[in-house]
Amino acid sequence: MNQGNAAPPAWHALDAADCLTQLDSRTDGLTAAEAASRLAADGPNRLPEAPRRGALVRFALQVHNLLIYVLLASALVSLLLGHLLDSLVILIVVVLNAVIGFLQEGKAERALEAIRAMIDPKVTVLREGVRRSIAAEEVVRGDIVLLEAGDRVPADLRLMRSRNLRIDEAILTGESVPVEKATDPVAAAAPLAERAAMAYSGTLVTGGQASGLVVAAGAATELGRISRLLGAVEELKTPLIAQMDRFARQITLVVLGVSAAAFVFAVLLRGYAMTDAFMAMVGLAVAAIPEGLPAVMTITLAVGVQRMAGRNAIIRRLPAVETLGSVSVICSDKTGTLTRNEMTVRAVVTANDSYEVSGAGYVPAGAFTRAGIEIDPAQDGMLAELVRAAVLCNDAETRETEAAWLVDGDPMEGALVVLGAKSGLDVSALRKAVPRTDEIPFDAAHRFMATLHHDHEGNGFIFVKGAPERILDMAHAARTMTGERPLDRAAWSAQADDLAAQGQRVLAFATKPAGACQQSLTFADVEDGLVLLGLVGFIDPPREEAIAAVAECQSAGIRVVMITGDHAITAREIGQQLGLARAPVVRTGEEVDRLDEADLAQAVRETTVFARTTPEHKLRLVSALQAQGLTVAMTGDGVNDAPALKRADVGVAMGCKGTEASKQAAEMVLADDNFASIVAAVKEGRTVYDNLRKVIGWTLPTNGGQAATILGAIAMGWTLPITPVQILWVNMVSAVALGMTLAFEPAEPGSMARPPRRRDAPLVSGELAWQILLVTILFAIFAFGMFFWAGQRGLPIEEARTIVVNTIVVLEIFYLFSVRYVHGPSLTWQGVLGTKAVLIGVGVTVLAQLAFTYAPPFNAAFETRPMSLLDAAAILGAGVLLLVVLETEKLLRKAATNARPGG
Repeated sequence: MNQGNAAPPAWHALDAADCLTQLDSRTDGLTAAEAASRLAADGPNRLPEAPRRGALVRFALQVHNLLIYVLLASALVSLLLGHLLDSLVILIVVVLNAVIGFLQEGKAERALEAIRAMIDPKVTVLREGVRRSIAAEEVVRGDIVLLEAGDRVPADLRLMRSRNLRIDEAILTGESVPVEKATDPVAAAAPLAERAAMAYSGTLVTGGQASGLVVAAGAATELGRISRLLGAVEELKTPLIAQMDRFARQITLVVLGVSAAAFVFAVLLRGYAMTDAFMAMVGLAVAAIPEGLPAVMTITLAVGVQRMAGRNAIIRRLPAVETLGSVSVICSDKTGTLTRNEMTVRAVVTANDSYEVSGAGYVPAGAFTRAGIEIDPAQDGMLAELVRAAVLCNDAETRETEAAWLVDGDPMEGALVVLGAKSGLDVSALRKAVPRTDEIPFDAAHRFMATLHHDHEGNGFIFVKGAPERILDMAHAARTMTGERPLDRAAWSAQADDLAAQGQRVLAFATKPAGACQQSLTFADVEDGLVLLGLVGFIDPPREEAIAAVAECQSAGIRVVMITGDHAITAREIGQQLGLARAPVVRTGEEVDRLDEADLAQAVRETTVFARTTPEHKLRLVSALQAQGLTVAMTGDGVNDAPALKRADVGVAMGCKGTEASKQAAEMVLADDNFASIVAAVKEGRTVYDNLRKVIGWTLPTNGGQAATILGAIAMGWTLPITPVQILWVNMVSAVALGMTLAFEPAEPGSMARPPRRRDAPLVSGELAWQILLVTILFAIFAFGMFFWAGQRGLPIEEARTIVVNTIVVLEIFYLFSVRYVHGPSLTWQGVLGTKAVLIGVGVTVLAQLAFTYAPPFNAAFETRPMSLLDAAAILGAGVLLLVVLETEKLLRKAATNARPGG
């Protein structure tokens, strides 16, 4: 953002009014035209991006790998020995892998940019006196920004109004304790940590409310000046990829050792010429080293991330892709995640009557009924007074867009504005007629909000809304048609419980007169002496897709635990509607506080719903679940949820209603705040892990089969059935055209009917190791069998090797169809037909092999010869036989596993 090079004023030392004058702004904010003009002139409110590595550097880094170094050394020695073609093919394989990695890294960077765009913060500003929610990058100098707990400050602000505002400025000052803020100017020389009148970009609001004037944005902010220190690029390498790198290094060292031993053996014991022995060693090395494995695994992870983004689950940290596959418990918030978060007032209760309100969502259309008969709320004085209080003790705004009615502010407050509109009130006119003088913002610590108003005749009013039990403690009387009567706390509590038992969320409203000269509101003003106006019940029904997702979780062996701040009775009703349990076991945060660690461990095993919880409870509950060896996903949306989100194995933040603090602490952000998206991500996580296992299970034995063929020939002193350059051809074709197709495999049937994977499951399990060994042996047997069969018929060595190469490729194709299904049989119509990616891969491979076998240029380059139809049929038969053997073995192994106790 270009805001000139002149030194900025010491905004913290100026009066708020002077700041407004210097920036040509007003207390009710800029007009839309002014904001657009300043945005065009200054540019968007974002920090300059960190410099990126150039394309050449990124490409060069693709060969910075021990596997590639071995291949390059082999190419150099082959060239020195006069084997130009072998050297050229090795280089082609290296370049091809580098190109794949280069393109994939570019794709990953673009994906991260898209993710950052999807989770860009929103900010509330005043434009022409009306609250508007806009993207943070659209904030301009002169804007009036509204702050509340959990917000990340979008730009440098000179505070205009402040109420109990506390800001965590550790990112700038290193001070770990949140700073109390005020509006009075301070000395121009005051250090940044003592500028109480300022709120700086990137810091977190931990409590209170405020409004502030944007005095600097983008690169001109304090954060912008130190952005170079914050420009580190997130590392894309996940624990699984790091594990694979170690695995690849180990394979390389083993292969080099075995190759060296084979070279010595071939020269000293089998009488090979040095050149022939070395080329055999090169063939063994390039056969055994899975040079394409890292690239294919990275692509597999990237495809998983892309699929999750398509299901509204945005992965911020790639390790979450792996962890999601082993999630065994999901701790979910209720409102907006399991429910629609479109609050609607369904019931109103006064001292004399109960009313039902129709309508859905935020559309201001609906009717009031009493005992089934529609009424005019304006003619009911008590109801009208309660609705008036609900509209005035309120910070939300509603607005109509082309798509729907939206709320800027809290959903419950939005529902109250809609309630006022349904009753016939002109909400905007009422707020101007009875303007707010002061307020006590809502805070979880005191659980109520209070506002002070004066009309134009000088009459003062205090309105309070909050949790019923809190308001009942503060009230001494209740409003009736004839005046006031002493408060019957038990009766009102029973009314609130009845509404909660119907799945409704309940707020209580009270009032108190104020003096004409009273200009401020303190806690002492509202702690007692209030007159109760009544109760309002809100309904936020469960999402239909969340009910189905909960059932899917249960079939997958994943527990769903609801952790909410709601009333215990409300939470139990919603839990039952969601199907969490027939009779959900409910515990409150107060009960959790009384449990020691041993009792808590038992409680988290049997409790389905935790109600009336605080963020501290969430952190303790997550820790207790993890202590039992469970992999926990945790949802959160508030700044105080950040510790629990960080502690969880997979922290899940809400993209729509979540604060920036929660999004930055989480590994995953839900673009739609929908619980079903978490379950879809878990399913994709299982699919990604299955596909990674398939990639490993396909690559290692196919490479191992080729290596075993070379080793067997050297050991027996036979002619090599396949040359090094032919091995490189097979690796190049198979890695690109076949192995990569496994990255695009969809979820296997029943993937969500299996229990979660153990978090300590090894990369190569005993079952997978057996599969690798078995397939390696079968490949070697088929290769030698076809080679000797060709020799018995007197075929030239070139034709015999052509038959072996085609045999290995066909075996790889049929093995691909077998390995596609880890948990079920492959001999089904769906298994035989394959996916689009598999069919394309097989088609490309077949065309490549036809060229390799029959095209004269390939015959000359790779020393191949055309095959007969009999040989082609025999090779095809070998592939079918391999598939039958592997599927029979898979069937017998599954039967043996199921026959074992606990299988």
